[in-house]
Amino acid sequence: MSEAERLSKRLTQLLPCSRRESELYIEGGWVTVDGKVIEEPQHKVRDEKIELLPGAVAQTLPPVTILLHKPAGIGCGLGANSAMQLLTLANRASDDACGIRPLQRHFQRLDMLTPLETDSSGLVVFSQGRSMIRLFKDDGQTLEHEYLVEVSGQIIEHGLKRIAHGLGYKGTILPPCKVSWQNETRLRFALKAVQPGQLRFMCESVGLQVVSIRRLRIGRLAMAKLPVGQWRYLTQHERF
Repeated sequence: MSEAERLSKRLTQLLPCSRRESELYIEGGWVTVDGKVIEEPQHKVRDEKIELLPGAVAQTLPPVTILLHKPAGIGCGLGANSAMQLLTLANRASDDACGIRPLQRHFQRLDMLTPLETDSSGLVVFSQGRSMIRLFKDDGQTLEHEYLVEVSGQIIEHGLKRIAHGLGYKGTILPPCKVSWQNETRLRFALKAVQPGQLRFMCESVGLQVVSIRRLRIGRLAMAKLPVGQWRYLTQHERF
């Protein structure tokens, strides 16, 4: 039995290639050890069968951004009931046609950019990209969010007008928003800089009880038909 050594070192001997190239092949998910893809260059090997997959390229991996349809009842923290736990290969949407090869490292060092309250569902954005993180940090308050709110009860007279133009929340006057009936029990909101609890407060202020809240869109990007509990990659052509 041979002495254990780093996979990246062994690969340089087999191909041959530079140490950096071997690390890029491994990090890109192009190397198998006894038939299993290994993404860690420091993985120790002895006499296992090491292969480079067809089409392998030694290039730096770009950061990814992931769109998730968060179910109601799932939190946005770091616990066992967190939306982050849904980011697995098994939960990738079957119709995700972005062309990105899924890797385990895509689920590491992700920032949640658009948290939702636990009892709300809908579009949540995660990203590894510095430019994407900076966009939401610097300009996130200017992006319009669209919500579908299921309600019950009887709205007061001129209730929609009051929601759109006249409510105060936590000591400040809320900016104008767009709100309309989608049907007899559903309100569609389009507004910016949404605060936790704001939508529920707005509805209750005009006599309505909130049954459910679902975020449909952030900026120009809609959740569309992404199934509940599943995710997909943001493509290079999509913009918020």
